[in-house]
Amino acid sequence: MKRRPSWRSLLRTVALGMAMVGVGMWWAGGAHWGWTQTSVPVRTLDEVTGLEAITYRPKFVPGVDFLVASLVAAGLVAGASFVVRRDANVGAKSEVDSP
Repeated sequence: MKRRPSWRSLLRTVALGMAMVGVGMWWAGGAHWGWTQTSVPVRTLDEVTGLEAITYRPKFVPGVDFLVASLVAAGLVAGASFVVRRDANVGAKSEVDSP
């Protein structure tokens, strides 16, 4: 008979997955060490005057705040695994102990 994983190990596994997904999304999005950006500057050259201008185009670039938020959420889930009891039958009375 297979033993079911405990809630503690399940929560820790979920926390590890959340941390890995958060770091992976941050890394894939550009691993920006500043704040999250919703638009990025693009240098454009005016064809008529030859002057260079900066325009902004919409693009989501996750910053370090995104990384920290995902790691804090994973830490909270991992911390919840320490609150869950190891044995669910600790407080339960057995029929043998009853008078």
